Amino acid sequence: MTDSFHAELAAALAGAADFDRIAGMRAYMREQFDFLGVATPARRAAVKPILKSLQGIGAAALLRHANELWELPEREYQYVAIDLLAMHSKELETRHVANLLQLVQKKSWWDSVDGLASLIGDVLRGKHEGMDDCARHPNMWLRRVALLHQLGWRERVDQQRLFAYCLMLAPEKEFFIQKAIGWALRDYAHHNPDAVRAFLQEESYRLPALSYREANKHLKIVSV
Repeated sequence: MTDSFHAELAAALAGAADFDRIAGMRAYMREQFDFLGVATPARRAAVKPILKSLQGIGAAALLRHANELWELPEREYQYVAIDLLAMHSKELETRHVANLLQLVQKKSWWDSVDGLASLIGDVLRGKHEGMDDCARHPNMWLRRVALLHQLGWRERVDQQRLFAYCLMLAPEKEFFIQKAIGWALRDYAHHNPDAVRAFLQEESYRLPALSYREANKHLKIVSV
């Protein structure tokens, strides 16, 4: 990262910081990360002109900036890295998903992982490169990405793959996996409620109760 770019970002975030927010932000993330105290809307407004100025710099430079931001201690810098990559996602290709999955495994928590899962979904553009491997990966956060990468895809969702991932990961006791199963199914139910309803009715005995409840929130199937 150039010194000037770093300095611009630091100044922009400092100007948007509210020190009274830091303790609450740290507590919300279970004291895992340091914070500057910048709320999401303020952060995005503050850094947007800086990030926009990087249009056209290419995938390699974007990923280099993102990796450098990931190494900084305050959590807002990881959010800025995701903002940067999302803003210029059209410059990323399927082959760059591997780089994004490396970020998933660093300083991992639901906030960064879910942001990257959405970004990966955008970069895949209807494909599923690497997602089968993620679904079977020892790293729990990669398994969550596999479940969530189709969020918002609507008619492009690979229904067979989605249901297969849900059933494959259903035995897991991990909260973040059970929650993701329910979230992925609920999202798809907005587009194809009949398919999700039938899946839940047929497979209810195999799904965790949490996953079933999350998926069923708007379908109102009689609870198992």
